[in-house]
Amino acid sequence: MSQSRTADLLYDAKATVGEGALWNARTQELYWVDILEKKFCIYNPATRQNRAFDCGQYVGTCVVRKSGGVMLAVHHGFAHLDLTSGKLTTVATVEGLPDKIRFNDGKCDPAGRFWAGTMEMRGEAGLGVMYRLDPDRRLHKMFDGIAISNGIVWSLDRRRMYFIDTLKFTIDVFDYDDAIGNVTNRRVAVSSPKELGWPDGMAIDAEGMLWVAYYLGNKVVRWNPNNGQLLNQIRVPTKNVTSCAFGGPKLDKLYITSARAGLEPAELANDPHAGALFVADPGVAGAATFEFAG
Repeated sequence: MSQSRTADLLYDAKATVGEGALWNARTQELYWVDILEKKFCIYNPATRQNRAFDCGQYVGTCVVRKSGGVMLAVHHGFAHLDLTSGKLTTVATVEGLPDKIRFNDGKCDPAGRFWAGTMEMRGEAGLGVMYRLDPDRRLHKMFDGIAISNGIVWSLDRRRMYFIDTLKFTIDVFDYDDAIGNVTNRRVAVSSPKELGWPDGMAIDAEGMLWVAYYLGNKVVRWNPNNGQLLNQIRVPTKNVTSCAFGGPKLDKLYITSARAGLEPAELANDPHAGALFVADPGVAGAATFEFAG
């Protein structure tokens, strides 16, 4: 394992549950969400300014929409947010979901389909489902039995999809068919020791290695999905690390979100930057993320 690196404080957002880190290469801005505060946010590293949009409902994650604006996974479905007017428009809804179920993490696949999974608010096992929203706005149920649906990325050759169900403490891999958006043959790529923390959000670098944020773990870990080897890690000066995304003009910065939900006053006194945004030099460039094609 190579030498550990350390992330630096970028913006002291004090987010309740900061999540969904995503780099918009066109605007050179970091997109992220504060799930429980129902906010979508844009942080501009050049100006060090953060814009927040109140969405009026839980926001699990975000992706860039190719035709303009941003697509969000919201409480019970998918919505488009117009960044000029701030108007939120429902695109697709999963009918009949109880209030205790909400959307969590997700991303777009190489063909521009938006994948996002649900979870029970307290993480009750087996109630989450992975959905796929196609550019034509048709919604597909892909697989179920999820506890906490989290990190999802696609291999550089577009033949595999990696996925984290946090309470399994694994990074699973599927065979992925880019032409039709199907996944098959689920198996474990990485077994994550529980002492590392809870595996949460995930990004992929230009070498095909996986970077995983660890809730209750103070870290982001780089894994080789081909052999399950832990390659190196970035120490983050806060406990609950939630997601990460490669950004910057050369995609050589790693932006990191965190959470302060559930921390008692004494814990917050010892963890003053809980819920902040952080940035690190990972020593490798990231792979570009994909936009929603609808």
